[in-house]
Amino acid sequence: MRKVLHKGESAPDILGIDVIWPASLADDLVDLRPYLSSEISSQDSNLVANYTVQGKVVAIPFRTHVGVLAYRIDLLQRYGYSHPPKTWDELESMAARIQAGERARGRKNFWGYVWQGAATEGLTCNALEWQAAEGGGRVVEDDQSISINNTHAVRAWERAAHWVGRISPPGVVSYRETDSLNVWNSGNAAFLRSWEWADHMARSGKSPMQQYTGLTSMPGDGRGQVSALGGYGLAVPRSSAHLQEAIALIRFLLSMDLQGARVPANQLPRHFENLPRVLQPPDPSGLRSQQIRLVSRPADLTGDRYQTVTEAYSQAVHSVLTGQKTAPDAAAELEKRLVQVTGLRTAPPPARK
Repeated sequence: MRKVLHKGESAPDILGIDVIWPASLADDLVDLRPYLSSEISSQDSNLVANYTVQGKVVAIPFRTHVGVLAYRIDLLQRYGYSHPPKTWDELESMAARIQAGERARGRKNFWGYVWQGAATEGLTCNALEWQAAEGGGRVVEDDQSISINNTHAVRAWERAAHWVGRISPPGVVSYRETDSLNVWNSGNAAFLRSWEWADHMARSGKSPMQQYTGLTSMPGDGRGQVSALGGYGLAVPRSSAHLQEAIALIRFLLSMDLQGARVPANQLPRHFENLPRVLQPPDPSGLRSQQIRLVSRPADLTGDRYQTVTEAYSQAVHSVLTGQKTAPDAAAELEKRLVQVTGLRTAPPPARK
C-alpha cells in the first residue's frame, strides 16, 4: 500500500483502507476533519475512533463489518430448538446433537461448527471474540499495556481447541474464509462463524443455503456477546493532485440516499447504531433485540508493529488449536514476544463493565 501512496501523480485520489491500516498509513493520508467535519460528526464516534490517529481523522467509515454466527434454521427446528445459541455452552451442546443426528441420517461429513482456524487474520478475529467474551481483553489495551497472559484468554483458547475433531473438522485449523464458506454452502455444517456480508450473499441467491440461513450475534459466556469489528473507510492520499474533487466524491458516496441504495446489496450501513436493526435473522426473536458489543483489533495501538503483533497472536492461538503447546505456555511465550516487539508493559485486562 505504501508503494501505491508514493507513486506521486499516478497515485489514486481515493483509497479504501481496512480498519486495521490507519495507524500504519497515517503519515501518507490527508486529515479529513477540516473538509468533512459535518459528515464526521454524523458518524458513530466509536467507528470514527478506529480511523483517528493522533487527533487526525485519516479515513471516514464507509463499510462496517461485524463477526456473526450463521445457523441452519431448518436444523434448529428439526432438533427442537426455538432459538440459536447465546452462549458457547449452548453452541457446543446444539452443535454436537445436530451433528450426531445428521450423521445418523447418513451425512457422514456433517459437522456442528465451522470457522476460520488457519494462522491468519481470520483467526485473530475469531480468537479475539472468544477471549473478549470471557473477559480476556484485546491483547493490547487502551492504557498501552499487554494483557494477553491471563486466565480468561487461556480458558477461551482451551475451549476452542476442544472443538477441533469434535464439533469442528480436524482440518478447521487450516480453514480460511472460503474454506468455511464452502463447507457451509455444501450443507455440511449447522453453524458458521462469518461476517454479515456472507449472509447477504447467501440471501442474494448465490448460495444453495439461502432459504435455510439464519443470522445472530456471536455466542458469549452468559455475561456478554462480542463481535470483531471489520470493514474499511475512505481516505485521500497526501500525494493526491485532486484533493477537492476527491473530497467531493467522498461526500457524494456518503450521502444518505446513496447509502440507502447500497444496503440491500451486500454490506451493512456505516452507522453503528443501525447494526442491531439491520442484522436481523428470519426469526424476529433473534438479533433484533440484541445489542452488539464490538472488539477492535489492536492496530490503533501498535501502528507499524501491528502485522508482527497479529502474526504472533494468531500463531500462538494456532499452536494451542493444533496441540503443539498448552494454552498457558502459549500465552506466556506470546506475552514475552509482544513485550519485545512493542516495548510495552504487562498488566491484567480491564474488568468488564
